[in-house]
Amino acid sequence: MIHQYQLNGYNIVLDVYSGSVHVVDPLAYDVIALYETTDREEIVRRMLEKYGEQPDVTEEEVWETIRAVDHLKEDGKLFAPDQYEGMAFDFKARNTVIKALCLHVAHTCNLTCDYCFASQGKYQGERALMSFDVGKQALDFLIAHSGSRKNLEVDFFGGEPLMNWEVVKKLVAYARQQEPIHNKKFRFTLTTNGMLLNEEVDDFLNKEMHNVVLSLDGRKEIHDRLRRTVGGKGSYDVIVPKFQQLAKSRNEQGYYVRGTFTHYNTDFTNDVFHMADLGFTQLSMEPVVCAPGDPYALTEEDLPGLFDQYEILAKEMIRREKEGRGFTFYHYMLDLSGGPCIYKRITGCGSGTEYLAVTPWGELFPCHQFVGDSRYSMGNVWDGVTNTALRDQFKLCNAYTRKECQSCWARLYCSGGCAANAYHATGSINGVYDYGCQLFRKRIECAIMIQAALAEEKDR
Repeated sequence: MIHQYQLNGYNIVLDVYSGSVHVVDPLAYDVIALYETTDREEIVRRMLEKYGEQPDVTEEEVWETIRAVDHLKEDGKLFAPDQYEGMAFDFKARNTVIKALCLHVAHTCNLTCDYCFASQGKYQGERALMSFDVGKQALDFLIAHSGSRKNLEVDFFGGEPLMNWEVVKKLVAYARQQEPIHNKKFRFTLTTNGMLLNEEVDDFLNKEMHNVVLSLDGRKEIHDRLRRTVGGKGSYDVIVPKFQQLAKSRNEQGYYVRGTFTHYNTDFTNDVFHMADLGFTQLSMEPVVCAPGDPYALTEEDLPGLFDQYEILAKEMIRREKEGRGFTFYHYMLDLSGGPCIYKRITGCGSGTEYLAVTPWGELFPCHQFVGDSRYSMGNVWDGVTNTALRDQFKLCNAYTRKECQSCWARLYCSGGCAANAYHATGSINGVYDYGCQLFRKRIECAIMIQAALAEEKDR
């Protein structure tokens, strides 16, 4: 399978199964488009008809281009066969180990963000803080079920996790004590709205947190419209200086400033550029996922404009990189020479199997977006995963088990998409959230184009 597209003056051909990316001239682009469906002589005729007035496009040049495509196919770099389909259906039999937990240390929050999927941190339930004993048991559960895997990941999440700051510190200390005992290494992350950041918290985060996710939606008027305090005030003026200080203290590494764009700011590139102009270099901007009837929900009519925004963002990132003031955008991070192993490219994040969320009461869910839905309760940190049938469903949730993915060129980049988004959009974890798919494919096209542009600049 190949995917061809033209963007920012580049003719790009992606060979899906080999992962090869080719930036070609117009003649080669058109030859490749006809290569598998058209007789060779007919290809030559059509190319001479189209390019005949160009002196450098002769019959021999067209034949030479066809032979070059022949060689690329023989080398497995074009029209490569799918080697991976047979791997996708033995995952149910795999003895998966747990490698990561999302600890919901606080089901409460000091902001009342309108679009919050967690119902302002309550997850459709009662407000609660995780006790140290529950958190300790969660870490023991992770260690006990991680098998021989040495590197383990824990994300402190909420609500707002800093509202349970003392327990966070105690759990990190406990995990560090357990590392030499069990030959494990913990990598911690924390997601915060920034309201409670201070010098003490910054110092601890810089010492112990591999990554910190900072929630900021961009321009002040955009951010404050949906991210307000309990008293109804905007939070922008409070958190931006705190975020700038933390990012500076981390040497602009090991953090993400993460925003959410909605129907209210479909010109979201202006929010990304605003955050970059504030000095942040590690950025992410996610489309809102909410009920279709919500006033801030993205609509089908928004899609063409959103596609344009992703292209605007990609072109500006190239320009800023050349000027020496580049920044990273999470969805454009793409390693074309290496990247994740094929197992990860097929299965994705591992929710419900390798990755679980833990409520303040110790209940287990496939990920944070399922928390509070009793149909997706998987067990608890004392008894382990007792709903093994549900776990088996998630084992078979991958890029090859969704029929809609079979003809999609991007499936080995998205691994079939987010199970939670699919569930909320279709009622099934094996469904497809089509709106998200369309945005994802556009982001990958832009990400590949950026790589092509920067490689071209490097070769000059």
